[in-house]
Amino acid sequence: MTRITVAKGDGIGPEIMDATLEIIKAAGAKFEIDEIEVGEKVYLSGNTSGIASESWDIIRRNKVFLKAPITTPQGGGYKSLNVTTRKFLGLYSNVRPCVSLHPFVETKHPEMDIVIIRENEEDLYAGIEHQQTDEVVQCLKLISRPGCEKIIRYAFEYAKVYGRKKVTCFTKDNIMKQTDGLFHQVFDEIALEYPEIENEHWIIDIGAAKMADTPEVFDVIVTLNLYGDVLSDVAAQIAGSVGLAGSANIGEECAMFEAIHGSAPRRAGQNLANPSGLLQGAIMMLNHIGQTEIAEKVQNAWLKTIEEGIHTYDIYKEGVSKEKVGTKEFAEAVIKNLGEKPKLLKEVSYAKDVVLNLPKYVKKPAANKELVGVDLFVHWNGTNPNELAELLKRINTESKHLTMITNRGIKVWPDGFKETYCTDHWRCRFKPTNSKTLTKNDIIELLNNALDTKIDVIKTENLYEFDGKPAYSLGQGQ
Repeated sequence: MTRITVAKGDGIGPEIMDATLEIIKAAGAKFEIDEIEVGEKVYLSGNTSGIASESWDIIRRNKVFLKAPITTPQGGGYKSLNVTTRKFLGLYSNVRPCVSLHPFVETKHPEMDIVIIRENEEDLYAGIEHQQTDEVVQCLKLISRPGCEKIIRYAFEYAKVYGRKKVTCFTKDNIMKQTDGLFHQVFDEIALEYPEIENEHWIIDIGAAKMADTPEVFDVIVTLNLYGDVLSDVAAQIAGSVGLAGSANIGEECAMFEAIHGSAPRRAGQNLANPSGLLQGAIMMLNHIGQTEIAEKVQNAWLKTIEEGIHTYDIYKEGVSKEKVGTKEFAEAVIKNLGEKPKLLKEVSYAKDVVLNLPKYVKKPAANKELVGVDLFVHWNGTNPNELAELLKRINTESKHLTMITNRGIKVWPDGFKETYCTDHWRCRFKPTNSKTLTKNDIIELLNNALDTKIDVIKTENLYEFDGKPAYSLGQGQ
């Protein structure tokens, strides 16, 4: 029997968790529970992560975590428990199905049935930020080949196991050619291994517009962390309601299942909340632990209940809904329908004894890496890049010289435009004078010269070629 970890959370969390557990137990789900406390009470006890160390031990031992929404107190340096859990446990894949329940739940997209698979650990959510000058802060976008390969392969395997026909990749690689470019490149590589599944790529802005307008043209969408966060909430809302959506967070060792909505403290304790989002998470959990028949039974009973017009206040609509019910009554209605199937909504049938083939990442042979330049980031309060260039030329040496200055990514020297607005944060590129490569000692010499010249270098970034291919961005205007 599977042992799972359960956290009832804050606000409406305990009510919807009780309803969810009642439904899946009534359906015959077989599991034992270790309950832990996470969220607001733990935060306010002085634990800034919202979870005790012994709770981590329980989650890691059981490897399956069903979590209700929690409240993170404002201010005080409290960390997001969701983000922490995903990173600590290596939950690299966030899976969010978004399906229309037309005509029983209002939507402008009656044929919508998409799954958004979002990379969960990297991208701007690495949370590495610095203030570098009075006027400029930076956030590092970190994308790795292992991260790309794992999430993209997961998307194709998911499509294969669940009978999906197409996987779509969303990036912005026309601008972020290195980071998003890597994601797109890996997508193209892995897509070749699944010739039976259609694949396509969209630039994120027009792709998001298309999804919001015509979601039925998409099937499975795979994308990076930030884009996926935004898209999945948009998709859930246009499908009918964020309150109806659940999510799975899958890693190589552990998995977490939850609703995507918040703890709604204003609705707590009133028997009003809709447990559907957490129930959808629990259904994904049942599939994950191999209890697919129970998952089918619960999902079809839930669809039957929605179809009968037995709705909580958040989706109740005169003329469509038949009965407005509370949390407990909705759970009772789903339990009553166990064994029944919907007549108008599409019933579900999950593949039995099928697992996703997700081999562990294997490191690739190291490329030939050559240092071919360096960017010195300089804090300078002037406004004329030509003046800065004259200062920087003083630190030129026989083996390396200034070739370009950019400001916020726009080339401003040489041949810059006077109309370009410049902040106090300058990227100053030095390249070898005669030979192709630099040494680390050359960079140290530049920095020493800058120190002697009282030029405030706040950061350096080495410029490399891998197997002869430049692996750094040019300034816009190059």
